[in-house]
Amino acid sequence: MSQINTLNSAPSGGQVFNDPIYGFIRIPNDLIYQLIEDPYFQRLRRISQMGLSYLVFPGAHHTRFHHALGCLYLMQNTIQALRYKQVVITEDEETGLLCAILLHDIGHGPFSHAMEHSIVEGISHEHISLLFMEKLNKRFNGSLTTAIEIFKKEHPKAFLNQLVSSQLDIDRLDYLKRDSFYTGVAEGNINAERLITMFNVVDGNLVVEEKGIYSVEKFLMARRFMYWQVYLHKTSLAAEQLLIRVFKRAKELIKSGHSLNCSTALSFFLNNSIGRKDFDSEVLEQFALLDDVDIIAAIKEWRTHKDFVLSELCNIIIDRKLLKVTISEKPQLKGVIDKKLTDFASANNLTKNEAAYFVFEGKVSNQAYDLKEERITISKKQGTISDVSKTLDKMSLNALSKSIVKYYFCYPKVQK
Repeated sequence: MSQINTLNSAPSGGQVFNDPIYGFIRIPNDLIYQLIEDPYFQRLRRISQMGLSYLVFPGAHHTRFHHALGCLYLMQNTIQALRYKQVVITEDEETGLLCAILLHDIGHGPFSHAMEHSIVEGISHEHISLLFMEKLNKRFNGSLTTAIEIFKKEHPKAFLNQLVSSQLDIDRLDYLKRDSFYTGVAEGNINAERLITMFNVVDGNLVVEEKGIYSVEKFLMARRFMYWQVYLHKTSLAAEQLLIRVFKRAKELIKSGHSLNCSTALSFFLNNSIGRKDFDSEVLEQFALLDDVDIIAAIKEWRTHKDFVLSELCNIIIDRKLLKVTISEKPQLKGVIDKKLTDFASANNLTKNEAAYFVFEGKVSNQAYDLKEERITISKKQGTISDVSKTLDKMSLNALSKSIVKYYFCYPKVQK
């Protein structure tokens, strides 16, 4: 559980949070303090960092609030390390970096990625984060203008943009270390401090000094391990798919005239189909009222609903009576799926479409290093720079850059 506690409350620029990973995190100025105090940001205390992964890893109850403060700490260290190497970062750029990394996840909805496309349609959490930042910028008289420019990757100093969003950014450095800590999966425990010490800027771009190459390789390997062992763990994957199906079913029932008890904010999104073009200021305010608490309360309420599909899905999640999950390198045979569907439908007097809420397949993929994205660059001692893919040995590169696809098949452990 969270070990972060406010030690000071007066906005004097000397506030400190105690973090279980980094120790004391200092809040550098009043703007950052006021942003943290804002209800939009405080909402992150009620947004799970890792969705329903706590059903597999009991310690994974940390929140987006923890992660945002961790990112703030690492960015402070990064600015200090780069300035030590004579990299020019103005006070305005420093504030921009700190605000951008602090607010980069402010647009996440309940259970983070698990429900990203269930509450709203065709709109990413990054876009919602930008909407929140723009609204906060008005509230704080333009103080976030540089932060928004960096967040949108439009700042003329490319390395500022890369620190917030790239294949080796502050966001990834914190979430790998933090998620490793809270899940107990040691393979994800990267040396973020050493990587930051190895950062430099060449021709306006972020680079890693050559002596940090093995730290970069360890970072990429950790990312690969964490995806397969944690983020794409078959049980948490199945749980999150069930959560998605709960709200798909809830929307179907509402469209057919059923009434469902839930919070006002959640009811708004269940009764309205919200896409990118619909996401105006009023919708943003409704979204700001929504968090994990609304979802859990609704699921507990719907456990006794007369609709078998909805109530059964909710009971499966609350009681952790999860589906059986198999993972393979090839899709499941259609005949096997059809038989499971038919048997479950027959046993519970359901249509095949209703049974498909409990019997389904899908696929997941993982690629630790994407050769099509902006590359991680290594700075050589002789003054040249090269792509990390040319510095790593071929065996490591093949393993890290290859996109691996796996297929999952979910179905009830015991036929009802």
